[in-house]
Formats: sequence, C-alpha cells, structure tokens
Amino acid sequence: MTNATAETFGVYVHVPFCAHRCDYCAFATYADRDHLMEEYVTAVIQEIAWARDDGLPVATSVFFGGGTPSRLSAEQLLRILEAIPRTDDAEVTVECNPEDASIERLRAYRAGGVNRMSFGVQSTQPAVLADLGRRHGTMAHEEVSRNVTEGGFATWNMDLIIGSRAESLEDVAHTLEDLLGLESPPPHISCYVLTPEPGTPLGEDPGRHPDEDESADAYELVSGTLEANGYQWEEISNWAKPGHECRHNHVYWDQDDYVGFGSAAHSHRHGRRFWNVRTPDRYVAMVRDGTRPLGGEESLDARTQTFERDSLALRTAKGVPLEAFDSLDEIAHLVSVADGRVTLAPNGRLLANQVILRLGSAE
Repeated sequence: MTNATAETFGVYVHVPFCAHRCDYCAFATYADRDHLMEEYVTAVIQEIAWARDDGLPVATSVFFGGGTPSRLSAEQLLRILEAIPRTDDAEVTVECNPEDASIERLRAYRAGGVNRMSFGVQSTQPAVLADLGRRHGTMAHEEVSRNVTEGGFATWNMDLIIGSRAESLEDVAHTLEDLLGLESPPPHISCYVLTPEPGTPLGEDPGRHPDEDESADAYELVSGTLEANGYQWEEISNWAKPGHECRHNHVYWDQDDYVGFGSAAHSHRHGRRFWNVRTPDRYVAMVRDGTRPLGGEESLDARTQTFERDSLALRTAKGVPLEAFDSLDEIAHLVSVADGRVTLAPNGRLLANQVILRLGSAE
C-alpha cells in the first residue's frame, strides 16, 4: 500500500467458483471447478505481477466478485489482495454468501485489509428464497448483521432481488421491515429486478418470468421505503446512507479506468475495453504456460465513449447536462430537470433504456 495521492482507479478480481448455480445466473461461474482453486489463485497473482511490470496504477478501490469469492479460503483471497498495489485508504469489497459469513472469516478479512462486505441476501421470505434457489435460511440477515458488525466493518451492503413469481408485494414489504429493523441495518442496499437471461433455467421457463407491472410496484415500494428511512438514491439499483456509497461502483458509473483479473474479467483503460478468456480451466492453463489470458478487445471511438458516459451517468443521481438531449418532449414524464441537469424521475428508473435512447449521443 502507499500514501501517495492516486487518480481514481479500480481493480476487479473475478472468482468463478460457486457451491450451487442459481437458476437466474448468467455470469461466468462454475459449481464443479473447486479443484482449480489453488491453481487459480496462483494464476491471478501471476497476472497481477505481469500488470505491475506493465505499470499497473495504484488502486483506489478493489472489488472481489463472482461467482462467490467466499468459496476461496480467507487466506487464499488475502494472498490475491496482498499482490494488488493500492492506496492506504483504498476501498476493498468482498462479495460473500450469507452462509459463509462466519465471524472467523469476517475477522480474517478485516485483519487482512478488507473494509467493505457485500452479502447476497436477496429476500428474507422462505418461498422467495426457494424459488430463487438460494440456500441460506430466512434468518440469515440477522446473523450477517451481527457478525459483520462484530467483525469490525462499518460499511457493508445487502443485495435484494425482486420479481420472483413466488414473491408478493407483502413479501417485499416484510423483507424491507426485516432489514431495516435490524439492530445494525446495512448502510448500503442494492435491489435488482430479476432478469430472465437466455440460456438459464429461469430464462427457459416463461412461466417463471417476472411480471413487469408487479416488478415496477415492488421497485417503487423499495425505493420509497429506503428513501423514507434515510437512504439516498445513488443509481437505479443502489441506495446508501450518507458516507456509505460504494466507491468502486462509481469507477464504473463515472467511466473511470479499471483492470480486471481472473477468468472472464473485463477492463477499461483509455478508451480500450478488453477481457480475459471465460473459463477458469483455460485461464489457468494459459497463465501457467506464460501466455497473457486475453480473450478479446475493442477500441471505443469518441462518439461511443460519449454515449456510454452519458448513459451510465443518467442511471445515477448525478444525471447528465441538459444539453445531452436534443429534446425532452417525449420523455418529460420520466425525468426531472434541476440546475441544468437531467435525472431520472422515480417512475422513470425502470424505463431508463427509453430515456437513454433519446440522448443526443445515441443518434
């Protein structure tokens, strides 16, 4: 670590291992590759070493995602973290399944430099958890809250998923009551609308696809409840108490540079987007053989960069300058305008794509 002032720069580490693949998951994750874990850790550390030789910037945020980073032992994960150059005040986040959130693991993370956790709780209602294929119990949120607080974490997140056909509006309300009623509620909450991705069991079963109107009602309930309880809206799916915003998320939303390590990890630097090979088997083999695991790349022209910058900013509370739009006539009911900036109105957040298509840079 270093005390030197650093430009905003993110590092993402992809951990592709899972105990069980959820029906809705389309990420590059695998439930049958645990035998690769130690080789994978070694390969990621080697990839980081190559990047350091190439002048890897000092990270202001590090995010371990997946997959399930907590499938690795705490010692394995911390070995990867130790290899990453970062500022003394860097935000370091680890995604963790609730069933992995033992006090011993969390204390080890904290002692090793992790200072932010994210837990995929999704719901506290048994029928909803069963429909989503989640394995933790309905009281997991209580144990997570207790252990993460005792483990020394001041900033942490809980993820929710809405839109399951097994979930009623009352279920959403009960989940929110359960989270906000904790002795130590999460200071950051993410809420994602269930998406039937092609090739997943959920995607292949139309009878389980979310109802758009019901999902919109659930989203409005989540947004209104959180904002009434002191959470500030950050981005379409994210709310935080003041001072608990996820700095790493803003690296993406502000179109800053970042580098991803591990299989399927994506990077963005100076208008160039590139990504690693998808499977952990191929990733490990390539690195072991001394080959950079590049899977593909593309250069973004100025117009594309402008569009991506505006479309990402529009999803956030920051919004975009009024001049980013040629006209607001057809979307005036979906946006708010103040101080020369356009932001999504609450009823426009789930219709963001319609607004984005009206950006001047989208033409």
